[in-house]
Amino acid sequence: MKKLFFFSVAGSIGFIVDVAVLHFVLRYTSFGPYFGRALAIAAANACTWYFNRRFTFDASGRSLAAEGARYGSVGVTSAGINFGSYSLMLLAIPTISPYIALILASSSAMAFSYMGYSRFVFASVSAESDRSAAYRALRRRADPGE
Repeated sequence: MKKLFFFSVAGSIGFIVDVAVLHFVLRYTSFGPYFGRALAIAAANACTWYFNRRFTFDASGRSLAAEGARYGSVGVTSAGINFGSYSLMLLAIPTISPYIALILASSSAMAFSYMGYSRFVFASVSAESDRSAAYRALRRRADPGE
């Protein structure tokens, strides 16, 4: 429960950064909502990585580079879900506010992110080995000829 709380705090921080960057880009630059949102997602992802690594999840036992690559892969996939949902809403509902689309799109990516970060990025190396061993045992049961 503690992890979910801190994940929510990290997400809230990321959401504030996301909205702030999008607002800044829309108000003070000539860039549109798509480019603005891409910048906003990148800034939010950097903030949430730092917070999650520092406060939410236990050390994975991997190198910073390996953990960063895993975080980046989940982050990019989540950002794709987030940005894709956002873009589809803007295209399908031309009258929707970019901020409402941001709220809905961010919500759609949250569950995916939590599962990816907790099970893939910050899972301990020993827990991952245990899951791999369990998977191999199930495969052997399913296919005794191997």
